[in-house]
Amino acid sequence: MSPVALCERPSAMQPRLAAAPDLVVAPRAVDRDVFVAAMARALTGVWILATDGPEGRVALTVSAVSSVSADPPMVLACVNSRHRVRDAVLASGHFALSLLTDDQADLADVFAGRPAAGMPHDFDRAEWRTDVTGAPLLVRAAAGFDCVLSSSVEAGTHTILIGSVVSAIRATGSPLGYTDRAYARAKPLGN
Repeated sequence: MSPVALCERPSAMQPRLAAAPDLVVAPRAVDRDVFVAAMARALTGVWILATDGPEGRVALTVSAVSSVSADPPMVLACVNSRHRVRDAVLASGHFALSLLTDDQADLADVFAGRPAAGMPHDFDRAEWRTDVTGAPLLVRAAAGFDCVLSSSVEAGTHTILIGSVVSAIRATGSPLGYTDRAYARAKPLGN
């Protein structure tokens, strides 16, 4: 039977669903500490989101990065709305994402604002390059995306930045991970 034929069954042949009573479900807030502890279990990549424009050169370590679409290529990154990188990206209209390698945990701390030594957010701690938009890309990144800001969405304490990817790189370094509030090395599982 063709898929169209399945959709065209007479109503007598349609499965009957029991009528559900009207339920009113009030949203229940999850305890913040429980939510944070549960989310800490996720294994994420560690990225530096950077821009350069009217607000100057600004960067921040982020872990909430995801592919949105391959056709066209798009990514998203979540940043705290109070951090100046948000306003800098909105002003410049572009950003770059650099996936750190597993030997760059020190850079993650620098751009998270908690360096072991030196100044936080110090671009002199690494080598950078630019591509299409002029946003800083880390030279020794495991992967990188140069993006034009497509849209932004305010969500709770954060802003979701959605970027159209105008260039991408894939290098040989092993990516830096983060889980249970600690850096991790990605290691493929054996078959």
